[in-house]
Amino acid sequence: MNILVFVDHKDGQAGRASLEALGAAAATGATVTAVSRNGDALSVPAAKHVTFNSDAYSPDALARDIAGLAADADAIFFGATGTGRDLAPRVAGALDCAMFSDCTAVEDAGGLVFTRPTLAGKLITRVKASGKAVATLRRNNFPAAEGDGAAAEAQAGSGDGLAVLTEIAAKVAGKLDVSEAPVIVSGGRGLGGPEHFHLVEELAAAFGNAAVGASRAVVDAGWRPHGEQVGQTGKTVSPQLYIAVGISGAIQHVAGMKTAKVIVAINKDPEAPIFKLADYGLVGDAHEVLPALTEAIKGAVANA
Repeated sequence: MNILVFVDHKDGQAGRASLEALGAAAATGATVTAVSRNGDALSVPAAKHVTFNSDAYSPDALARDIAGLAADADAIFFGATGTGRDLAPRVAGALDCAMFSDCTAVEDAGGLVFTRPTLAGKLITRVKASGKAVATLRRNNFPAAEGDGAAAEAQAGSGDGLAVLTEIAAKVAGKLDVSEAPVIVSGGRGLGGPEHFHLVEELAAAFGNAAVGASRAVVDAGWRPHGEQVGQTGKTVSPQLYIAVGISGAIQHVAGMKTAKVIVAINKDPEAPIFKLADYGLVGDAHEVLPALTEAIKGAVANA
């Protein structure tokens, strides 16, 4: 079996989602070929590495280049990042093959079988590909590939396409994105107002590797930026630890975080739906619970 894996990179380092996609491909026993854009100096753990050089990022042009390599491939994997979600359906369209989005597991069972949530996370499905397949893999669900690989084989990109990226509005420096963080502390309307969100920020800071998330209601009210929204119309996350503070547990929110490894709910309403999903629940006022929890986490981190 042969699998192509698109590798997104920045500052000479492959992204975590791409390394996980490489790891998922290798775990099937397939021969893995990495594909990148302008990755001449990039070292990735794959049997082969092909990079397309181009001056500007054009998703349809790059998708066409990737599809051109896929004649002998059984599958093409992408991390479920903004770039991966931009390219994957274009590649599937160019190849006229099946597309599997946001997969949380992949296995070879006489053909690739993909596990993925459907119907806003209400069902988990296992689907077997009957031919060539394109898939995006949800972050924090696969072990990252490690080690070095073959030197990049550079090829010229096919040129500009119908769309060309002209500018990237950079996020705030040093701020961890919820889609990449191993720990997320999310706040909801139960906090009472934006002036209380410092409690969530302080708890996230105590971990040292946590991001701040928010429910849709909070974002719609203008309390927090959309980039922090977790849920069906926000970002889908799969952290090691998810702490939901003052979040009732509406299905829209649950769809974006139910695959977290451990879920902790803090809510003063003992009947809040979030408790049915949580591994651990604490019934109490967030204004009292969070300061105490923050101090406990600080102490635990200091003594670790």
